[in-house]
Amino acid sequence: GDWELKSQRASSGSLLTLFHMEPNPREARIVPQILLLKYGWPHQEAGTRYLSNELSFRQTINAASFSDRGFRVNVDYREQVIYISFNFSYIDDRHADWRLSVRKRAGIGDITPNPYWTFDEIEEKLIRKINNLMYVRADTKSEDGREFYRYNQIDAYVGPTIKRFLSLVEDGVIYVDFDARTGHNHGTKFRIRSNSKNLLYQEHIMV
Repeated sequence: GDWELKSQRASSGSLLTLFHMEPNPREARIVPQILLLKYGWPHQEAGTRYLSNELSFRQTINAASFSDRGFRVNVDYREQVIYISFNFSYIDDRHADWRLSVRKRAGIGDITPNPYWTFDEIEEKLIRKINNLMYVRADTKSEDGREFYRYNQIDAYVGPTIKRFLSLVEDGVIYVDFDARTGHNHGTKFRIRSNSKNLLYQEHIMV
């Protein structure tokens, strides 16, 4: 109960999930009711595994630049919030059909309301969820179609701070990851580049 345990394959370059947290205003159910309905695009398995009108809203975005669909993470110190913005002009031309769809469904302005998280609730999550983190890396090999793991490195991290968290968000090191489709929201996550997690914590202990 005192330690959060996370593990990855040693060869993995994927982002590490820090925690799940749905954005405010939560009573608006902003991911399924606004982001998915107004900004979603046809699911890649629509018409096969799912119904033909199945929509998807999957975006892993940061504060360093706009995504190819025009979304970005922002840090507002005056309002004490992290929020998501949308800029129609940053949609890449390869999403031309979707851009026309967004113009009809949502218009060309920013998201209304902007999804956001307060500094206070982020800090509470850091303390309650990942204040003490054990990170385990595993070497892997495959034999006869089975994957085997050897756990040979454990690192402990203690004492994340909201100041460090916000700095990493601004630097584009911490991401916001949306993963929703029609009828099912897989949850909104804050994720970090695995090799940068030590920057979030005040203490790193090799076990």
